[in-house]
Amino acid sequence: MEKHFMNPQGLPKWEHAFSQIVTVSSGSTQTIYLSGQVAMDQHNTLIGEHDLKQQARQAFENLQLALSSVGATTQDVVKINIYVKDYKPADASIISEAFRIAFPHENLPVSTWLGVQALALEGLLIEIDAIAVVAV
Repeated sequence: MEKHFMNPQGLPKWEHAFSQIVTVSSGSTQTIYLSGQVAMDQHNTLIGEHDLKQQARQAFENLQLALSSVGATTQDVVKINIYVKDYKPADASIISEAFRIAFPHENLPVSTWLGVQALALEGLLIEIDAIAVVAV
């Protein structure tokens, strides 16, 4: 079994706190663990302050960027967790719209959506982590 810890270009810079991606290869399978993606750009600037729609789109874009950095796509995602600060049922349609842009295909991953009191940094409204599996 082989593990790789990565912090690819284009994503927020958190390398002093955690790895953005960990891949674990075993035989002909690689499992990709993606840290929670948020609405921060590569310069750690918050995108879409007070705007869940903008933040959801940015978080999903970061998720896609993380996947592409290891040769994967959203079609390879098998599990996704979505954490929403102060979640309200009306938020579902906003998040679903951003989700369907990132996951336009028929076979969707299993998912868990959670409403949370707070996220790691002030101003963040959504965080998305995922697990993907690819053949190597």
